[in-house]
Order: sequence, then structure tokens, then C-alpha cells
Amino acid sequence: MNSYGDPSSRGRAQIPNPSGDPGRGADDAYRRPGGDAHGNGWSASEGSASAGRASVSPRGAAPGGRASVPPPTGASGSASVGRAGAGRASVPVSPAPGGATGRAGAGRASVPVSPAGPAGRASVGAASAGRASVGAASVGGRATVARASVSPGSGGPGGPGGPTGPRRTARGAGDPGAAARAKKRKRINILIAGFAVFIMLAGLGVVGFTYYSTNVVLPEEITPPQATTLYAMDNKTIIAKVGQENRTLVTIDKIPQFVQDAVAAAEDRNFYRHSGVDYKGIVRAAWNNFTGGDKQGASTITQQYARNAYDNLKDDTYARKVKEAIFASKLNDEYTKPQIMQHYLNVIYFGRGAYGIQAAAQTYFGKDIDKVSPAEGAVLAALIKQPEPSETHRGYDPAINMPDAKSRWDYVIGGMVEEGWLNAPGKPPAPTEYPSKTLKPPKKGGIGVDYGVNTPYGNVINYVRQEMQEKGICVENEAEVTEEKPLCSQALMSGGYRIRTTIDVKTQKAAVETAQRKSKGSELDGEPSNLMAAVVAVDPANGRVRAYYGGDTGVGTDYAGKNVDSNGNVSGGHSPGSSFKIYTLAAALEAGKALESRWKGTGFTPKDTKFHVSNAGDDHPDCGDSCTLRVSTLKSLNVPFYHVTEEIGPDKVIDMAKKAGVTTIWRTDTNPQKPYDLTKTDPKDIAPSPFFHVVGYGQYPITVLDHANGVATFANGGVYNKAHFLYSVEKQDVSTGKWKKIASETLKPQRRINKDVVADVTSVLEDYPAQVHHELADGRKAASKTGTWEQKEDSPENGDAWMIGYTPQLATAVWVGNVKERKPLRLKDGTKISGGNLPGAIWERFMDAALKGAEKLDFPPAANIGDKDAGNGNPPPAPPAPPGCPNPFNPLCANTPTDPNNPNVPTDPNGPGGGDGRGPLFPGGNGGNGGRGGGLLPSTPPDRY
Repeated sequence: MNSYGDPSSRGRAQIPNPSGDPGRGADDAYRRPGGDAHGNGWSASEGSASAGRASVSPRGAAPGGRASVPPPTGASGSASVGRAGAGRASVPVSPAPGGATGRAGAGRASVPVSPAGPAGRASVGAASAGRASVGAASVGGRATVARASVSPGSGGPGGPGGPTGPRRTARGAGDPGAAARAKKRKRINILIAGFAVFIMLAGLGVVGFTYYSTNVVLPEEITPPQATTLYAMDNKTIIAKVGQENRTLVTIDKIPQFVQDAVAAAEDRNFYRHSGVDYKGIVRAAWNNFTGGDKQGASTITQQYARNAYDNLKDDTYARKVKEAIFASKLNDEYTKPQIMQHYLNVIYFGRGAYGIQAAAQTYFGKDIDKVSPAEGAVLAALIKQPEPSETHRGYDPAINMPDAKSRWDYVIGGMVEEGWLNAPGKPPAPTEYPSKTLKPPKKGGIGVDYGVNTPYGNVINYVRQEMQEKGICVENEAEVTEEKPLCSQALMSGGYRIRTTIDVKTQKAAVETAQRKSKGSELDGEPSNLMAAVVAVDPANGRVRAYYGGDTGVGTDYAGKNVDSNGNVSGGHSPGSSFKIYTLAAALEAGKALESRWKGTGFTPKDTKFHVSNAGDDHPDCGDSCTLRVSTLKSLNVPFYHVTEEIGPDKVIDMAKKAGVTTIWRTDTNPQKPYDLTKTDPKDIAPSPFFHVVGYGQYPITVLDHANGVATFANGGVYNKAHFLYSVEKQDVSTGKWKKIASETLKPQRRINKDVVADVTSVLEDYPAQVHHELADGRKAASKTGTWEQKEDSPENGDAWMIGYTPQLATAVWVGNVKERKPLRLKDGTKISGGNLPGAIWERFMDAALKGAEKLDFPPAANIGDKDAGNGNPPPAPPAPPGCPNPFNPLCANTPTDPNNPNVPTDPNGPGGGDGRGPLFPGGNGGNGGRGGGLLPSTPPDRY
């Protein structure tokens, strides 16, 4: 049994092929793959060939080839010999009388062998005047290397000068120069031998000095890079894993004993018995590499760990081999076998981007290492030898090379049984079936260090990093870096954090399946390729982002949030159109305007401006110049909201959006568009310039995330919670393996909007789902608003389309726009896209899926605050005449009330100061608490324009 624990490698002689090349030895995880998985040639049973190569050629070889000569009678063992050169015969060496039971050293014989001499030495004769070095076999043990004596004579059968060998002219005993040449050779050999001894002694000295002078940094002082794992809110579902290496450290108590044993059976069956180094294997590997064979390792588990843990052992040199052995020896002195196994299993590579046994268990079986079965553990152990394909071997990943993976698995299981690690008292039974059913295929959406980055979760990773900086977990300035606070650019990649996000699996799935183009059956499935959708859903009660879809990757454009280009320009906003009117309406109510206040609705061109204010092309709405805020919202009229903004001030609208949760707004008269951080800017400083009154109906871009946060504040009755993705962050204690929470979400709910203002806004928006035919399932109450903005100035085409809405439990913003160039938004049938069709369909379908099974809740009733007489609009028209009365001015008409002071004049049905705020029908009426004076006649202008 060798240090690798492969029982099939005993005494296997390497037989050359017709070209004379030997077969390859065994591979391991750190040698060039492709050889015999069972034979490595450095361990042999008694009576077998030695570790050298035995060159055995066919009998009767032609001159220049090899000639095979049978061993003398009575040989009880066999000896390896080297290759014969051109015209030389490779022959076995005669053992000592009585039979040598040891091994003969490898040598090269250029002449046939004479009968055996005294025990332990073999004498040879040569036709040529040369020496042949052969192994001398001692009785019962290993032979020392001896020099065979050379005597003149003819070669034996098959040798030079023999009956089947090539003829050569032999130098006889009477050659006068022979003695001089022999003497000269002797002197040269003595010099060579002396030099060799010097080199050996010097090498031993260097090794000894290196051993005692090498400073070995212990494993707990070096922490390998660990991947950061991001979980969904359930703290179980992994949504992303990023890092320089996909690694999560585990302590040995988390690794089942049968997994440890499987690794030993695969890589080092003597692991529990040796001292950490296999010196014989090092010598064999060095000789093989020196003589031109395959590069080989001969590494124990301890040596493999040393090589993977220390950077200065990465190079492939013989000096590295010495250092590796020294490091391994010192590690073996400092650590127990379980500790060494723990360190080893935390650094070794398992393929598919997985470093360490925990990452491997997750990658191949989707479970933690302490949950794998013996069969699954053997699969992981079998991967170590060669987890990925190379030029010479396809590796042992079962998804790529199942036959070899299964064969290797059988080898591991067999070794565990042989060593008593399975099928023994107190040990698990040996599995008989390969665990194909639980094996995971390679991930298509990114594996290893970038799992999750190239998925819709990729944008979540970007927000998590930002929030880690805000919480002080990492820093941006390199001068501020400490052991506890790394650079934010490196924190996720090597920190090994365990992060629990706010993402809800069910809600996220609903968002992706509804809005992602490549999701079969989604609302965008089959639609024109220029279309893109974004969906963000926020929990109003706490600000947790439950779903975020801003694109299919975290390294591309985030259509739901901010993007920064190489020049530092910040983009990402989309013009919200009429969906922004919820903030304008709230600002008007806060300024004392009532829902029933009336405003002009007829299109017009403001003074000193060149643009025309219109209601999406309709300059004459049904309500004319007497449009209430309620009607203006439900009909999504722009003109009344322009007048509102002009009267209360655009800064009040921006401030309301800011209080609700909008953090950034872009001006559109610059290229690129310039963003303004509302968290650091007083709205009075930016309105009405550069943000003009058109802010009231949504010209200026904002992000989908901000809009969702703002809508969530309305859903929460005016109490703001900052939208966030980070629920908690944990860091592992390397020495104990325990996780410690280093940060968690900080909720700071703030009353930012008066609850009566919000109640009135909601009372209007409750009627909107039916207005656009996007009511939620099962009669669930919801409030919503659409928004659309033009493709370009004065264009009849649309470039942005929105639907926002909320229930008491969930607030959602949906945007539909272009992927790249700003093209007209149209469906595949040519229909123009507005907020009410495609965005509305996405919003409705998403909300139904996300809220399925949730309790149905209602909103608070309207508060009806504000002044109904406010506004620049005309009083309401006269009420219709009662039925059967052709002349409402005739006091004789039945049911027609009259002014008690003038029986000939009818009055408003509600009387002076009526509750609905309507004044008298005629100009100059008193109006009470209702109308503002003025009337319907064209000759009487309103008191305010």
C-alpha cells in the first residue's frame, strides 16, 4: 500500500511499448492528469520488480534494438535493468546462489552476464572494454549498488558478439592501452563520486538549515479568501455568492467523520499513520521528473495543504518540493490530524468554482457539508484528484465524465471498506448506489465566485455593498482600513460575510416571472425587443425591499436604480409622468386645498414660455375650467396640476416627494441629465429654477426604487421608512467557526406626511384601479396611479410608462421603457404603450401573485380636509332642472325652491353656503361658504386666472 492508499499499485512493472516508452504512473490532484489511476510505481511487494523501469524487449531483437536474455536457472527473484543503447542488450542479472529475495538496484548492462559469482555480487563480461553498473542483490534484503567486474570474452546469446547480436571487434587482454585507460577511468570515477558525495552532503546541509531557519506561519494566522453569501429573508435560500474564491470556512466538528475518511481514502490512506511527509515519494517524483517522465507529486494531505495555503509554494520547482516537505513536517508537529484535515478541507479546490468542502457541498448537492450522506461525501472526495478537465483527462466531475467519476467513487468506497471506515462496528454501511439523484447540475446563471451576479439578484448585491459602507462595516478610503474594516471594494470579495437580505423569495419570483422578458409567459414575452420593464416592491411597515427587478445582471444597466458611468455621471431616472401627481396632490392638500377645490383644465401656453400645457393632447376636457382635484387625478389631467404647482410653488411639490422618499431628481435641460440629491438639497434652492412648474405632472426623472419608497410612505399612512436591502450581517470567528452578528437593519420610522393628507390622497387613488381596469383579485382593496411621458419633446409617442400602487401591506412601482435608444413604446400589435396597458398588466399580475393568501385589509376613510373654495377654476354649473319643469325660473314649477326674498329667483338646491361648495347660479350671488363669486357668463372673468 502506498502513500496514496491505492492497493492496486503494488509491484506493477512498467512494460515499454514498441517505441520503448513506459506507461504513465498514477496521477493525483496536483500532477498532470491522464495516467493510470491505480499504478504509481513507487511501492512493490516482495519478489516483484523494483521501482525502476524494466526494459523488456522481444527476443531476437535486430541490431540497434533490445535483446532479451532469459535469466539463469535457479533465480528466485527478478532484477530490473536499464535500457540498452544501440547495439546493447538489456538482460536480467543473475542473483546470488540460493536465490535473492530482495530487490536489485537498477543498472544498465551493455554486455551479457556471466554466471553468478559470490552471493550478493554479480559479475559481468563485456565484449567492449567498458563497465556495466548493475544492482547487486544481497540475500534476504535490499542490495547495495555495486560495480560489476568486466572481463574479456564474447557476449552471451543476444548480446553484442553473440549469436543473435551484432558483431563487434573486442579488445583482448593483451591490449597495451587497456590498463592505462582503466586507470584513467578510475581516477575520473573517483572524482565524480567525490563530487557527488559533496553535493549530497551540501544538499543535506541546505535542507537542514532550511528546516530550522524556515519561519512557518501557522494556519490560524492566515485566513484564505472567503466568499460572501447572501441569503433571502428566510435566511435559508442563497440568492448570491461572490468572492475571489467561493469558500466558506467550517470547523472539523461540522465535517462528518465519514467525509474525512473518504478524503483520506482518496488522497492519502496513510494519513492517520505517517508524519506528514512521504520522503520516498519525493525521491521517486524527483527522479522521474529529472529523467523526463511525467511530473509527479507524491504529496500527502499535509503537503497538499501546505502547497495550497502558502503562496511561496505555488511554483513548480524542486526547491518548492523541499520547502513543501519542511512546511508539512512542521505543520505535523504543531497540529493534530483533525486540525490538519480541517485546514486542508477548507482550502482544497473541488471544481465548479468551489473552494473548500462547505462550498463543494453547496455547489454539488445544494446542502451544508454536515447534511451530506456517505455516498455524497465520497463523490466530493473523488473530485479532488482532478475536478476539472485538462488536455489529457476529462476530470472527475460527474456532469462531464460520469464513467470515470463513478470509477473513482468506487475506488474511494473500496478504500474506506478496506481501512475499516465503512462496514465496521460503529461505522456507516458502505453505499452501493452512486448518488445521481441528489447531484446538482452546474449552474447556468453563474457559478462559484460570481453566482448570483449575472442574475436579477446581481443588483441586490450592489445595494448591499452600499449599505455595508453606510453602516461602517467597510470603508472607501484606504487610509481608514483596519483589520475589522476592510475596503468596501474588497469586503464582499474576500470577507466571507453571511448576509441576510430583505428579499422575499415568493415576491421576487413574482416580479421576475411577470416582468422578465426571457421568462416564458411573462408580460414582456414576445413583445418588441426594445422594451424593458422594472419592478420594485417595498414593505410599507418597515421599508424592506421585498422584490427588485431592474435587469438580468448586476454588471449591466440597472433600470430600477442609479448607474454611474466611467466619467462619474449618475443616471437611472425615468420621467414619472402623471404617477408623480400623488406628491403634487398631497402637497396641495397640505397647503390647504381640498379634493373638491376647482381648477382650470383648458390647455394654454403659460406667460413668457414657449411650451404649451395640455392634457395629453386634449385641450378641452369634459370638466372644462371647473375641474376638481379628485376628477383631475382620476382623469390624469395635466393643466389643473400645473396651476396647482404654480400656486403653491414647485418647491412644495419637490419637498413632498422628498418627504415621501424620493432621494434624487434629474433636470432634463442638460446633456447628460444632471441629478440633484434631495437629501442634501433644500427644494427652495432648486425650484422654480431649474425645476419649473411642470414638476407638478412628472416631467423630471426619478428612479423606480425611489418611487416605490415614496408610494410605501403613502401606504403606511404618511410614516416614512427608508427602503433597504440589508437585514443583518454576520462574520465568522475563524478559531471557533461561530458566526457573530456585526450589523443589522436600523428602523427609524418618521411621521413625514399628515395622516389626513394621506387618507384623502388614498381615497382618490382607491377608485383608480377600476378606472384603468386593473382591480386586484378577490376584491382586494388597492390604490394606484398611472403615468406616461413623451418619447421626446412635442412627440405623440410615449417614452416612459408607469403604474404605481399599494395595499396596506405592499407598495409597488412598475416602469416600462426602452433598453437602449429611446424609441416609441408600442406593443407587438402596434398599440401605443401607456401606463394603463402593459405597466398596468404587470402591476396587477405581480400584486395578485405577491399578495396571494395575505389578509385583505382596508384603508382609513377620507378626512376631507382643505378649502373646497380654493383653486382658480370656475364654480360648478347649475344643477339640472327638476323633472317636469320646463322653465326652472317659473316659481310655479313644482319642487323648484325659490329665494324667500325674491320668489321669482330659484336657488342652489343646497342653499346659501351649501355643503358641496357650489355658489348661486347667477353672477354676483352671495355664495356663502360655497362659490368664489363670478359666474358662468363669458363676460364675467373669474377673480383669478
